[in-house]
Amino acid sequence: MELEGILQFFENKTILVTGATGFLAKVFVEKILRVQPNVKRLYLLVRASNNESATQRFREEVIEKDIFRVLRNNLGANLESFIFERVTPIPGDISDENFGIKDSILIEEMWKEIDIVLNSAATTNFDERYDVALGINTYGALHVLNFAKKCIKLKVLLHVSTAYVSSEKGGNILESPLHMEDTPKGTTRLDINAEKEVAEEYLDRLRVQGATNEEITSTMKDLGIKRAKLYGWPNTYVYTKALGEMILGQFHQNLPLAIVRPTMVTSTYKEPFSGWIEGARTMDGVITAYGKGRLKIFLGHPNSILDVIPADMVVNSIIMAMVTHANKSSQIIFHVGSSLRNPMKLSSLSIFTFRYFTQNPWIDRNGKSINVPHPKIFSSIASFQAYMDIRYILPLKVLWLANLVLCHYYRGIYINLNRKVRVVMRLVDLYKPYVFFTGSFDDSNTEKLRVAIRESDVDENLFYFDPRCIDWEDYIMNTHIPGLTKYSMKP
Repeated sequence: MELEGILQFFENKTILVTGATGFLAKVFVEKILRVQPNVKRLYLLVRASNNESATQRFREEVIEKDIFRVLRNNLGANLESFIFERVTPIPGDISDENFGIKDSILIEEMWKEIDIVLNSAATTNFDERYDVALGINTYGALHVLNFAKKCIKLKVLLHVSTAYVSSEKGGNILESPLHMEDTPKGTTRLDINAEKEVAEEYLDRLRVQGATNEEITSTMKDLGIKRAKLYGWPNTYVYTKALGEMILGQFHQNLPLAIVRPTMVTSTYKEPFSGWIEGARTMDGVITAYGKGRLKIFLGHPNSILDVIPADMVVNSIIMAMVTHANKSSQIIFHVGSSLRNPMKLSSLSIFTFRYFTQNPWIDRNGKSINVPHPKIFSSIASFQAYMDIRYILPLKVLWLANLVLCHYYRGIYINLNRKVRVVMRLVDLYKPYVFFTGSFDDSNTEKLRVAIRESDVDENLFYFDPRCIDWEDYIMNTHIPGLTKYSMKP
């Protein structure tokens, strides 16, 4: 496999990208436009009501982002014309058949022209509403598959999933497909259509009862977590992503299907430049809360592995998976992470974070440096619960009694503190599987891609995705946290 072969694979090709305003999709689109300007067309599916709003959203949420800095510096005032000669934003939603596209001429044109489909659309909220998560993560995958089957020139469908569809397994987790009978608990056969009916029945009942939007959202979020745990997944996100994989595996038939399962995706390692990120992703909420002085503890076993991987490495693996699996009438899974080849421990992250914010303290609104303490790590839920009981829950009970005696004088304070404690405990419940994770993700299929690159004339600097090259201390302190501070969070 020569470098020219990889670049030529995308030359004069038409690509459909769903979830086009998402983090990984932006990195992918920028990469393709930068390394293969002779791509024929990028159809980018954007949630919008019409063409004008789709284009406007694409301009504001994609082109104007700093991820396009290199292209912007190279092309200057010609950037937009360069992009729009190759990019067509399409208003649509993968929750609908044919993405809800009403223009029949456009759909026919897409079916005739599309060579590659990248499904990166997802809702990544751990406790998303059950109906919403099913619509996007599960049935959205089916809608993308059905659309891809109608693309007469299709060479490959690549679906972005998550490594954590494996649930809370320990040990070496293989790159194996999921089947309907493969629920983690293994006690009940899963019926995806029945799950859709459960969600619809709940919604109908709530509407008949006259529930408010807030009540509907809260109830449907709780339902998602309940159904996930019933079958053995820790949260709605990974559960509905697992269901999406099951659907793809069952119905892809002879379609070339590649599923990339990244672990926790972090800021770019070096391309188009190091440290670009958007939003606080998984561990980043902990990092920023600690830097702001709002968090003094870390929950998780010190030896737990935080499997993180930079976004540009994920995108390079996506590109290589597309090239190698094109025109093969089968399904293949690629784990893209670091736990097997270059693991980083939770204890290391706490040390790097403490060191960074000690050397580079954030400044509060009053212009004063925020001093961070050395974080205390609770290595078990029991020890954390004991801490919460003494530090917060017991004082809350005292405050509640004081309210009774003083005619609810402290009612506002009690409600506010009680809400904060409940939020913390819910977050702990959602993130617990990841901070006590003991497994590692086998990446044999992904390693074969790396070996192919190393044994060929390919420039590894252009399509790198080997986590063994990462110095975690240098990356976290000099790339990731500075990028997180610059692009995603403000003190």
